[in-house]
Amino acid sequence: MKLSDNTVSVLKNYSTINQNLMINSGSTLRTISAMNNIIATANVEENFEKSVGIYDLNEFLAAMSLFDSPELDFQNDFVMMGNEGSRKSLKYWYSDPSVVTTVKREITMPSTDVTFTLTGEDLSNVTKAAAVIGAPDMVLENGSLRVTDKKNDTANHFSMSVMENTEELDYKFWFKVENLKLLPGTYDVSVSSQKISHFKNTNVDIEYFIALEPESYYGK
Repeated sequence: MKLSDNTVSVLKNYSTINQNLMINSGSTLRTISAMNNIIATANVEENFEKSVGIYDLNEFLAAMSLFDSPELDFQNDFVMMGNEGSRKSLKYWYSDPSVVTTVKREITMPSTDVTFTLTGEDLSNVTKAAAVIGAPDMVLENGSLRVTDKKNDTANHFSMSVMENTEELDYKFWFKVENLKLLPGTYDVSVSSQKISHFKNTNVDIEYFIALEPESYYGK
């Protein structure tokens, strides 16, 4: 089996959410953060025939990088990496499933209160601005996204309109910027007053459920 560029991109993205990964049989890859506040699900073109536990996903990806478009032969206890006709190969042992974080339940998005489209450019602008001014928090309010430090009233902030604020609603949906570990691209975003959000990529079959911060609220 050769992994597509898209699947490798998904694995690299997952490595920023959790260092380990349980690849279950089939074509769906799921991961969850150590704090249980980010869950990601992607449907990929490959069909994995057996479940594979990877303790260090970055190490696994680094091992793959030793080869040019490596062929992966998944055995019962390990995967062999290499290229046809090459003099080199690598045996990579699976991890015991008991030490790998797994997604144990399905997430169902509750009724949503706010929806908008977040373009790839907007996502890049927000995350870059947060890095530049050292802003740990992002809030959705009045149709705009604002990155700031919610613990500092005089903190620098960057804001950007992402939708028309046509309803006179009082809401603030708070996120941790560090939880915006999204594959680059445009997303359809749904946010619920139940303090959960859903980001669905419009070009790649991947979605994220990201928990809101406790201070979030929605009301008249």
